[in-house]
Amino acid sequence: MIAFYVKTSFQPDFETEDAKKMASLLGADLRFIKADILNVDEVRKNGKDRCYYCKKEIFSKILKAAKEEGIECVLDGTNASDSEDDRPGMRALKELGVRSPLRECGLTKDFIRKKSKEEGLFTWDKPAYACLATREKTGTLITEEKLRRTEKAEGYLTGLGLYDLRVRDDEGKATVQVRKEQMPVLNEKWDIISKDLGQYYDEVSVDPEGRK
Repeated sequence: MIAFYVKTSFQPDFETEDAKKMASLLGADLRFIKADILNVDEVRKNGKDRCYYCKKEIFSKILKAAKEEGIECVLDGTNASDSEDDRPGMRALKELGVRSPLRECGLTKDFIRKKSKEEGLFTWDKPAYACLATREKTGTLITEEKLRRTEKAEGYLTGLGLYDLRVRDDEGKATVQVRKEQMPVLNEKWDIISKDLGQYYDEVSVDPEGRK
C-alpha cells in the first residue's frame, strides 16, 4: 500500500504535517504529488462545480502515480455520512473508478471517530476541515493571495484558542464563524481580533448565527 498526498494551494501546512504524522504512525509509505490547481480554469473561476474539477485533477494525478507503481486499486476516505447532493467531487471519483470503502461499507463519521479513538489515532477528534477554497464566495475568482490570507487569519484565531472555525472571504470582506459555545471567547477578544485581522481584510465581522 502507498499513501499519496497531493499538495495544492488549497491545503494549509498543518494538513501536510498531519499527513506525515499519520503515515509515520501507520508505517505507511507516503508519497507527495504537487499540483498547481489554480492552473485549472474551472477551479480558479470557482463555479458551483469547482469541487468536481478539483477532484478530477487531483485523482487523475494519483491514478497516474499509482499506475507507475503497479497499483490498480485507488481508495479514498469518503464515508457514509457524506452526501452526494452537496459533494460534486464524488461524481469525479465515480467517473475515475476510485473506490470509497468506508462509504461502501456504510461506516459513518461517528462510527469512524469511535473506532479511531479505540485504535489511538490522533485524528479521532480532529474538527472537520474543508479546503481553503470553500472560504471564497462561489463565482469569485480564487487567487493565491486570497488563500494565503485565509490560512493566516484562521491560523491566528486557532492560536488564540479558538477551534473548528471559518473565515469566509467575500472580496476582502471577512466573516468569522465559530461555534456557539465559543462565541463568548470571540466577543471577549474581538477588539484585538478585528484589529489584527484588519491587516488582511478591508472589513471584518462576526456571523451572529455561529458555525453550524
